Amino acid sequence: MTDYDVLRVFCGADGRHGNELGVVRDGSRIPDRDARQAFAGKLGFSETVFVDDPERGVIDIYTPTLRLPFAGHPCVGSAWLLDVPELVVPAGVVGARLDGEFSWIEARAEWAPPRTLRQYGSAAEVDALPVPPVGGPGEEGVPPDEVRRWIYAWAWEDEAAGRVRARGFPGRDDGITEDEATGAAALLLTAHLDRALNIRQGKGSQILTAPQPDGWYEVGGRVALGSSRLAAA
Repeated sequence: MTDYDVLRVFCGADGRHGNELGVVRDGSRIPDRDARQAFAGKLGFSETVFVDDPERGVIDIYTPTLRLPFAGHPCVGSAWLLDVPELVVPAGVVGARLDGEFSWIEARAEWAPPRTLRQYGSAAEVDALPVPPVGGPGEEGVPPDEVRRWIYAWAWEDEAAGRVRARGFPGRDDGITEDEATGAAALLLTAHLDRALNIRQGKGSQILTAPQPDGWYEVGGRVALGSSRLAAA
């Protein structure tokens, strides 16, 4: 049996919501990449982190079906849990800091996986969106531009204040039809707009972002410890 923690990352101001993250604090319990991938698939979170060196902040990130060189909400959650000045992921070294109730990371936009940023005219339009279909080319009812794309739908709630309404649709067939809060997509949107943002995603999660010098971007949010659990590896 393997111990793992469940965090909620990018909680709202009321402490609710946030995107769940599985964290295996002792990554040596599951050293093999294939076994890690299988364990992440079994847990079913949008991402699961394996901590390989808690003092240096070395982590390994998986979706239920993919290993990721970088991802936002796993890094924000791991930075809060490990309380280290940096994290080491395959993409590079991620800056990390805690500031009051917020956990922050600093990363580069080119590290983020590709996302289709799709702007809408109002927050109400984003709220009303159905989950896009997932399927292969030629499947009935699946438009070509909707097939297996990671779509970040967004609209201004208050453009002058930098307030954004967003929803994230992974477009994968691994059971994650909508991401509650997505740091990497928020980072890409921040780079696209080149300004600080206050993003309300999903049912009520909050993501804060800000451009930094030399092509770096900060992404931050509240993190809460949900529970500690056991599962067969």
